[in-house]
Amino acid sequence: MRTVALIPARYASTRLPGKALAEVAGKPLIQRVWEQAREIPGLDGLWVATDDERIRECVAGFGGRVLMTRADHPSGTDRLAEAAALLGLGPLDLVVNIQGDQPLFPPRVVTALTALFEQDCSLVMATPARRFTDPALAADPHVVKVVFDHRGRALYFSRSPIPCWREGERPYFFRHIGIYVYRAGFLQDFVTLPPGRLEAAEKLEQLRALEYGFPIRVLEMEGETLEVDTPADLKRVAAWFRAREES
Repeated sequence: MRTVALIPARYASTRLPGKALAEVAGKPLIQRVWEQAREIPGLDGLWVATDDERIRECVAGFGGRVLMTRADHPSGTDRLAEAAALLGLGPLDLVVNIQGDQPLFPPRVVTALTALFEQDCSLVMATPARRFTDPALAADPHVVKVVFDHRGRALYFSRSPIPCWREGERPYFFRHIGIYVYRAGFLQDFVTLPPGRLEAAEKLEQLRALEYGFPIRVLEMEGETLEVDTPADLKRVAAWFRAREES
């Protein structure tokens, strides 16, 4: 069983055009993500999957590996599936989806996720989540929340604050962190499924798996991650790297 990490990257971004190439404390964002992904132990390969020549040139410039994919993919997952096919991965191999806007994800989380697949041969998809209590964050539709059962299997993902706390202990929630591990065979099947009504309503691709009856294992993680969705996020992440490199 091979384990490869793929970073789907596109130039266009609704809230931050050219995000992948945006400077983060002296380096492009895609390089920061690559360098973090390189710290994941036990990988059999790491590639950026893109359709953009500017990103290809950037990644090649810092010594990274690139898979050029089609330009008509409706989502990063579709791009990921094409990249996995180009690599000739077998159905039981693992594909780690590292979002191109997450330069500070903890590499140990990916190790813990891949370990779940070694323990359960029936597992096809896994993702992490982090517990929090801030009600303002829970109400933010840009923060995806998840609820899961006692076995750690996702019940639902939502942009709304779930669950709705009526009484009892202090409310807490789980924020979904956009890192995924898939069986390569499942990934190829997943992208052939038509989007469901819940996915269309929430604009959350992972709901497609739940709607078609595929379980998603959710792993509770600790530690913070910083994602880059806006210019303000970019400034925060850049400040973090500058502070680290100056210390």
